[in-house]
Order: sequence, then C-alpha cells, then structure tokens
Amino acid sequence: MDVQDAVTSRYTCRAFLDTPVSIDTVRDILTTASRAPSGGNVQPWHVYTLAGEDLKALKAKVVPRAIETPRGEGAEYQVYPAELKQPYHGRRFEVGELLYRSINVPREDKASRFKQFARNAEFFGAPVAMFVTTDRQMGPPQWSDLGMFIQNVLLLARKHGLHTCAQEYWTNWHKTVGTFLDLPAEQILFCGIALGYEDTSAPINSWRAPRVPVSEFATFRGF
Repeated sequence: MDVQDAVTSRYTCRAFLDTPVSIDTVRDILTTASRAPSGGNVQPWHVYTLAGEDLKALKAKVVPRAIETPRGEGAEYQVYPAELKQPYHGRRFEVGELLYRSINVPREDKASRFKQFARNAEFFGAPVAMFVTTDRQMGPPQWSDLGMFIQNVLLLARKHGLHTCAQEYWTNWHKTVGTFLDLPAEQILFCGIALGYEDTSAPINSWRAPRVPVSEFATFRGF
C-alpha cells in the first residue's frame, strides 16, 4: 500500500473484530512510526500497549463507570476550546450528526448517545490498545511532534490491513489509566489508540467524515 492509499483509506474506526494482532506487527508499526519528525530529535513520545488479559483488566475498571460518568475523572487538558467558533463548530456538529445517523440514534435520544460514547471505554472492541504520553515539560512544538508520531502509527496500521481510532477520550480517565500503567508522575496521558481489524458489517463504519476543498484552507502564490 502506497502512502496516498494509506491516507485516503484511513478513517476513525468505531467497530472492530476480535481478531488478534501479533506483537511483531505492533512492534513494527511503532518502530517505523518513530521516524516521525521531531524538533531537535527530542522524540517526546512514550507508548504503553495492552492486549489480552491486561486489556480486559483495564476495561473492567472503566467500562462499568463509563455510561454513568461520561466525563470520567475530568480531563487533564481541554480537548476543544470553550467557545469553538465557526467554521470549526459547524464541522464538529456535522460529524456528530453523521455518526449518530449511521446508527439511527436521533439527537433527542441522549441515553443512546451516551451509550455509544461510552464504547470508547471498550476501545470499540479492538484487541490492542495503545496509550500515548509525553513529558509534562513539553510545550506546543513537542505536542506537534507527538501528533506526527501518532499519524504515522495510524497510517502504518493500514500497511498491515489494520484500522485505528485515536481517542482523546482517555484524558477523562487519566487517574485510572495512570495508576493501572504505573505512569511516571512527569508524564501526561494524551490519548489512546484502538488498533485492530475493522468490522465491515457495522453501520457505524459505513460513513466518512467530509473534508473541505483545498480552496477553503490553502493559499497559493508565485506559481
């Protein structure tokens, strides 16, 4: 699979098969992903990977609480600005509508929406879960490096026929995850990543988030 195919076929998968993924595959993805750009070669990423009984043990701590407390223990960082302006607010609203429409959940059915949101705690059934952290000392430039590393992970998964879901959701459970993984105090949990084979029969995997045309976000001069 070439790079363009990986980029265009990647999407946020929200229903996985329970087919196992080998540790060799995961190790290969992470090894290659570490070639991501990094200012000063700081390489500010740390990854903790769970599968099997370890993953089941973590889910047993979070899943029973996920529906009753959608925001868990409270986020360590603000995922979206408090007053998300246009056009960004509109884009976020649209993608939410597309998601819930795919599983026939109307806006007024809050209970079903919370239930679907809580599936984050199950990694949507994926057999592999990754947690990505960085040192609390790091600033926006290093968080940008972290994002490029994560993007590499998502694209390299496609090379192996796998799909992913990057989940900032997990900042809401940073205390439980931190204790479970025995994270050093100086590390902050940025996100989780669900990794596995997509369930092609799941309606929630049948749609794709739209993208605005290049003309709306790019300026070209001197060509």
